[in-house]
Amino acid sequence: MKSTDQSAAANVKLSDFLCFAVYSANLAFGKAYKPILEELGLTYTQYITIIALWEEDNQTVSSLGEKLFLESNTLTPILKKLEAAGYVERQRDPNDERQVLVGLTKNGRRLREKGLSMNLLEATGLAPDEFAKVQKAIVTLRNNLVKAVQNGE
Repeated sequence: MKSTDQSAAANVKLSDFLCFAVYSANLAFGKAYKPILEELGLTYTQYITIIALWEEDNQTVSSLGEKLFLESNTLTPILKKLEAAGYVERQRDPNDERQVLVGLTKNGRRLREKGLSMNLLEATGLAPDEFAKVQKAIVTLRNNLVKAVQNGE
């Protein structure tokens, strides 16, 4: 390594890392959502689980986990808490007993009115077109990283 490369590496700051920018933005989103989610009695992960079920009700735990990028050992406790709260119900798939189906209850569907009122567009300070571009860029980034991991890069 050249001495200029070494000095450049020594001057790298935490704020220079894209991964930290994404991580800290995620934490900021969590803080912005917190008051609204507390009102609903949900954590952020429970909330996105509910959203995925609004999108497609009665899906398998494995399908839901793929959409949320969560392993079943992380998703199962979330589903148990949502079930205890009366928002979801789990049952064995009658066509394949190995699969567990997750569906919203009436109370889970009612959360939609309250939950969809959350709009952080203004809080981001981005114009609607900028918001869409950033969201698309982050999805592309995530998908590329998932592919790279799958390909062993």
